[in-house]
Amino acid sequence: MPQLSDRLNRLSPSATLVMSQKSSEMKAQGIDVINLSVGEPDFNTPEAIKEKAKQAINENYSRYSPVPGYPSLRKAISDKLLRENGLQYGINEILVSNGAKQCVCNAIMALVNDGDEVIIPAPYWVSYPQMAKLAGGVPVVVPTGFAQDFKMTAEQLEAAITPHTRMLILCSPSNPTGSVYTKEELQALAEVVKRHKDLYVLADEIYEHINYTGHHESIAQFEGMRERTIIINGVSKAYAMTGWRIGFMAAPEWIVKGCNKLQGQYTSGACSVSQKAAEAAYTLPQDCVEEMRQAFERRRDLIVSLAREVPGLEVNVPQGAFYLFPKCDSYFGKRCGDRIINNSTDLALYLLEDAHVATVSGDAFGDPACFRMSYATSDDNIREAIRRISVSLAKLQ
Repeated sequence: MPQLSDRLNRLSPSATLVMSQKSSEMKAQGIDVINLSVGEPDFNTPEAIKEKAKQAINENYSRYSPVPGYPSLRKAISDKLLRENGLQYGINEILVSNGAKQCVCNAIMALVNDGDEVIIPAPYWVSYPQMAKLAGGVPVVVPTGFAQDFKMTAEQLEAAITPHTRMLILCSPSNPTGSVYTKEELQALAEVVKRHKDLYVLADEIYEHINYTGHHESIAQFEGMRERTIIINGVSKAYAMTGWRIGFMAAPEWIVKGCNKLQGQYTSGACSVSQKAAEAAYTLPQDCVEEMRQAFERRRDLIVSLAREVPGLEVNVPQGAFYLFPKCDSYFGKRCGDRIINNSTDLALYLLEDAHVATVSGDAFGDPACFRMSYATSDDNIREAIRRISVSLAKLQ
């Protein structure tokens, strides 16, 4: 019988993409589905960025790009890191890839050997454990939970470290919870990391600009952490450029060189026109970023207030990103007719089929007591989605 590789068989499919596909299939059948499953801004890419992309086409940026990215884009990223984050990186310490997702995978593949442990606070983005397994590593999941606002403490990190620990993956602002680590919390984690030789932090900062705390904090800012940190970021979320597929890594040069070697063998350089669009995103006026951030904050306030009115849901106040991750385990064991809700996967499928609202089960993110809703959609969709969810949940007895 035909057999896929063991490497591939170790992986699970992306739950977010599965739910998005199911909702698309239902829409194709004429069903009015509100999709809160996908992590994608509903805004269009700003016009000024699109104009620069058109200009790049007219100027014949249509050939292979350098594997690490155009020097002009890497310089723009270097300038952004200094201007916005107070971090100094040369262009040889920056690598541009086909989305931040590839940057994450590059870093894990470049640093993690067979049997190395990768500490992943839960809830986590669905792909982190799968990428660790792809590299032959062992995901070490550290549960955080609702009571501590889904953030790992320094004590939890210390307890999880063994002689085999190679990497900590930290996402702030967080997907799926929207939690944001404070400067003090990051500093406490940094002190633990510095006590352990050969332990590196992959800092996923893709939601940096969708932040309601006033200022983004990076773990790379602390003394001794720049050489231990791989910053991952990109244009997808802040500039509504998900389809352009441009992300970047900023890290010590030896790590960037290794990732450049890896990328050169399996994708080469990112799309030439997209790189010029990203360069425009980082160099043009940033008004569009703040406008979108304000819209997301308004939607955050709306969905939190509405969800808190739904009996049986426990709701925290996310400080960043565009996700709500309510606790829903009070519904486990309840039923509607012959249908029993045993877990958050059952609940997400029930809400899709009964309420016609697509969400994502918390099981996929390492926290089976919750489920994720994206509020990267219109106010009207948010109001109607929560209304439908409330009606469907009320049927469960």
